[in-house]
Amino acid sequence: MTDQLPLDGTGAEPSLDPDLPGPFPVGRYADRLKEFLRGRPKVLVTGEMTGFRRSRVQAFFELRDSQGALPCSIWNSDLDRLGLDPQLLTDGAEVVIGGGLDYYPGSATATPSFNFRATHLRLAGDGDLMARLKALREELRRDGLFEPQKLLARPMLPKTIGVVTARGSAACQDLLAGLERRGWRGTIVWADAPVQDRRAAPRIASALRGLAELEQVEVAVVCRGGGSLADLWAFCDENLCRTVALLRLPVISAVGHEVDRTLIDDVSAVCCSTPTHAAEELVRVDVRAARSELGVAAMRAQRAGAASIRSRGRRLGELAAGPARSVRTERVRLHQKLREVRAAAGRGLATRQDLAGRHSLVISRKGEASAKPADALARLGTFESAIRGHDPQRVLERGYARVESLHGEAVTSAAAAREASEVSVRFADEAVHARIEEDERDE
Repeated sequence: MTDQLPLDGTGAEPSLDPDLPGPFPVGRYADRLKEFLRGRPKVLVTGEMTGFRRSRVQAFFELRDSQGALPCSIWNSDLDRLGLDPQLLTDGAEVVIGGGLDYYPGSATATPSFNFRATHLRLAGDGDLMARLKALREELRRDGLFEPQKLLARPMLPKTIGVVTARGSAACQDLLAGLERRGWRGTIVWADAPVQDRRAAPRIASALRGLAELEQVEVAVVCRGGGSLADLWAFCDENLCRTVALLRLPVISAVGHEVDRTLIDDVSAVCCSTPTHAAEELVRVDVRAARSELGVAAMRAQRAGAASIRSRGRRLGELAAGPARSVRTERVRLHQKLREVRAAAGRGLATRQDLAGRHSLVISRKGEASAKPADALARLGTFESAIRGHDPQRVLERGYARVESLHGEAVTSAAAAREASEVSVRFADEAVHARIEEDERDE
């Protein structure tokens, strides 16, 4: 006989059942569960219909929204009594149903099932949707999701724009036409997504997340044409709105027309009434007008620059000629001073000679030795004659003239005079200005 080892390793027999009531037969428990669920209060539920199908005795469908789903059924007799058009009961239709919980316990051969047994079904009206919209808007407001997008910086002239819409739609064409009128020549990153039905909201949210991952995309726009609130309900989806509010990428909403207001408008950076308005918010600079204004300003700057160059060029020419005039003036003054010095020196020499003659006469009268002063005067006269003979002024006094350049240098040949073109001719008393002009004659 082998030993029986405990399975829990404690040495005691393991406990197989928790401390709970029962066990009960499953059929009995299923009946009690059916009674419990059917005893719940009847309510109205609204959501998006999907998977509608009819069997021989009843119709089945699911009711969905962004937070959950509920399997539903309705007897064909009740459905027929409501007189609804079967073509309206399609995927994506917003409906309101009335009824309560139901449970079919099944059997040994039948599968149990749970659903919401509807006794009333109608298409959701604007009033129903507005009530849901108001509740969702208030919830997002309490969570502080209206402000984050509005605090994001948006470029005045983006290079790359992300667009979430249905390609080829009227809203898409309006947006492109608006960008063309602005003269924008950037890059568009397209993110195609459905804009109506139960698949639209998650696809739009996924497209926006993809655009936000691209560093080159600077701003995104979600656009769609107008419609009823039911048509635009995808843009009131809670998950989509929370996604938009928390993106790092600024999102501009352009859903519907002026009178339409969806929940995405509240959480986006900017709400635009039309796709055309969205184009103006995407590119906040009218490129065509700015380019025209820039061209006009460039022409004005060019004209002003040319006028300034001419004016300052003339002034610079005047300033450049000033030093030459000043040098000529100072040279004339210097020559005049030189002549005055020479004249003063001559007068002083004559005065000293006269004084020396007088002194020699006085010395002779007194009987002093007069031979030596006479010899000295003779030698002094000889020196004076030699000096005066080499004085250029004496040469000028004899009728000669000195030809100088305007810079005061001597001009000693006809070739040099022709090359200088203008010269100064100095006479004994003063200098005159002369221009060299040759009279060309045939020999």
